[in-house]
Amino acid sequence: MALITDYLVQGCQMLLILLLAPLLTGWVRVIKARLLRRRGSPLLQPYRDLYKLLGKEVVLAESASWLFRVAPYLIFAAIWVAAALVPTFANGLLFSWTADLIAIVALLGSARFFLALAGLDVGTSFGGIGSSREMMIASLAEPAMLMMVFTLSLLAGTTELSAVARFMLTADVGLRVSLGLALLALMMVAIAENARIPVDNPATHLELTMVHEAMVLEYSGRHLALIELAASLKLLLYLSLLACIFAPWGMAAAGAGLAAYGIGLMVYVIKLAFGGVLLALFETSVAKMRVFRVDEFLGAALMLGLLGALLLFVSREL
Repeated sequence: MALITDYLVQGCQMLLILLLAPLLTGWVRVIKARLLRRRGSPLLQPYRDLYKLLGKEVVLAESASWLFRVAPYLIFAAIWVAAALVPTFANGLLFSWTADLIAIVALLGSARFFLALAGLDVGTSFGGIGSSREMMIASLAEPAMLMMVFTLSLLAGTTELSAVARFMLTADVGLRVSLGLALLALMMVAIAENARIPVDNPATHLELTMVHEAMVLEYSGRHLALIELAASLKLLLYLSLLACIFAPWGMAAAGAGLAAYGIGLMVYVIKLAFGGVLLALFETSVAKMRVFRVDEFLGAALMLGLLGALLLFVSREL
């Protein structure tokens, strides 16, 4: 009976992130619209968009290969699995042993790889531009992410997220400069990976600035719905990662009961809402940078991650 309960709780977490991802996207859009003194779209508009896209016919280019058809399903599956591995409202669930930071980075890299291939597959200029820019961003974002993982592994002694979250709640953490640098590096990587301002603008289709949108211009129907849902899941994944590592308060322990799970769920939703507000505030207060300055932005994230790991390594040796 306990095993069945564990499976149900794990399944609820997988379903929860799938349902909350479009809501988070809609929440960020609503807050941005209010900050810009506009009415904006309704909170539930992303759900309506996905429903509309699922009902439309798929239009494929004549030059599209089998990879172009399969890529949306692979991208969605990889990002959904990665997001489901991050502890949300409860810690130490049934599949918590698979929630490894390196595995999550690998899943995100696989999704990016197939997205870039899909952008190149049709042979359009837009797809080629978007794929080349995406790979340029990935060449700096992934090392910065791995340096942040290395910093956490030196501090917590593991890369398993459940163990990292439990360690961050102990008194052994304290105030560390290395953790602050790792936090800044992860936030900068999250902005770049989700194609947010100042790296990219998710609300534009201007040729000179497009990165993510350029790779998916040829998609339609259910294929586009899967890619849009995967993008929402990716945003939720990074906010959940920030909450799990640097704000793990309120998460219920495995087998704590329905009351503890309910409290953990409410705290998790509050964390997501707060993160969405901060993201909207940041995006409305900065301007989009030129594409050729993105490497400086991500280079700074890489240096922050490297400095955090070096500071922690040196302090352990003293």
